[in-house]
Amino acid sequence: MSEPHADQPVHTAGTPLDDASVAVVMIHGRGARAEGFLQLADEIDVDGVAYLAPQAQRGSWYPNRFVDPIESNEPHLTAALGVVADTVERALEAGIDHEQIVLMGFSQGACLASEYVARNPREYGGLVAFSGGLIGPLGMDFDHDGELDGTPAFFGCSDSDPHIPETRVTESADVFERLGATVETRLYEGMGHTIVDDEVEYVVDLLSTLAGSD
Repeated sequence: MSEPHADQPVHTAGTPLDDASVAVVMIHGRGARAEGFLQLADEIDVDGVAYLAPQAQRGSWYPNRFVDPIESNEPHLTAALGVVADTVERALEAGIDHEQIVLMGFSQGACLASEYVARNPREYGGLVAFSGGLIGPLGMDFDHDGELDGTPAFFGCSDSDPHIPETRVTESADVFERLGATVETRLYEGMGHTIVDDEVEYVVDLLSTLAGSD
């Protein structure tokens, strides 16, 4: 049996990677397609930014809920984190430093992006978690350690999301503050499980600053 997510494509948009000053690793949600999430790049529309969107096997990064026992999502979760690492490495090999790489995801992809950054702490260009948070059962104690050196970390979610408990969003934000990130948390009343213009504006500002076009 092949390893989960093996031989899946990485779709791209924006400035060609070799010409870009900023890279965004875009991680799609459950049951979605990388190409669909890449449409957000057109809405963001910041010059000098390359977007790299890996595709999950059968559209899902791991089989169960992100608040289920971590072992219930293996080996898919470990394999998915490996895909994120490989995509980050692709940007590094093109000459883009960690400080210019943003990890961005929606829903299951936001959980995966958050988990990757928390497990691999250092200064990044940013973390953007649309409707997601750290992976693990409700009530668990998070013991991540390390230093994010001021990395901007954005957590945006509905205050009544059917998939993402508000408490996990705030817990995740607390963990990232403890790790030394510069955290922005925005809970939107009755938003639903989606991305809104206010969140996109945050990303535009972040990427414009990183690309030197603000």
